[in-house]
Amino acid sequence: MRQIILDTETTGIDPRDGHRLIEIGAVEMVNRRLTGNRYHQYINPERDIEAEAVGVHGITNERVAEEPVFAEIADAFWAFIEGAELVIHNAPFDVGFIDHEFGMLNARRGEPRLGPVADHCRILDTLTLARDKHPGQRNSLDALCKRYEIDNGHRVLHGALLDAEILADVYLAMTGGQTMLSLDASATSEGRAGEQQGMAIRRLSLSPGQLRVVPPDEAELAAHRAKLDRIRDATGECRWDAHPGLPGGEASR
Repeated sequence: MRQIILDTETTGIDPRDGHRLIEIGAVEMVNRRLTGNRYHQYINPERDIEAEAVGVHGITNERVAEEPVFAEIADAFWAFIEGAELVIHNAPFDVGFIDHEFGMLNARRGEPRLGPVADHCRILDTLTLARDKHPGQRNSLDALCKRYEIDNGHRVLHGALLDAEILADVYLAMTGGQTMLSLDASATSEGRAGEQQGMAIRRLSLSPGQLRVVPPDEAELAAHRAKLDRIRDATGECRWDAHPGLPGGEASR
């Protein structure tokens, strides 16, 4: 699955009041692995940026005065996101601005028409996901970073690309880790799956008893239990507890 983790910065709160995009940041993930492909663009909004917005993201009128306008970057941006699942925190805000920009562009140039986003991309709102998983708790990006122990100490102001990179880490943490490895029955299929994941998979021929299992020592068990306790404190649950026979689970304490 191809996913694009995306964030935007804007001149203000509502596009219906004439506010515009000034920055788009997005990173690509395929099969739950970041590929290194990214899209990042500052945009001249052809209007002033509100002072309150500058206080949030730090992007000034002077910073974007020489950047391209949206019409100049629209096709490249659309090519990057079309057909992907978009992972966005508070998706209605960002998608609303993107669709507004596409709508104005389409009205001026006719064809080819770009958007609406929801007609060409699946949209996953991580704010909705977080509220379902953590009802009654704060679910801002900063709060989720703290809950899932994700370092965002370099995040003083909002920035679209930085926020997209942080959101990728938060999304993976909320949905169970970085990657799943699928092995087919044949060695050939295993090799192809490994190449796609950036790994070499090799089948080992071992006789019974050749694979030695080394149990953890007390220090390793203590560190394991401490890690599970941090997960319980941060999220209110630990899936390890569903397997009571495993060391460190609630039933083994």
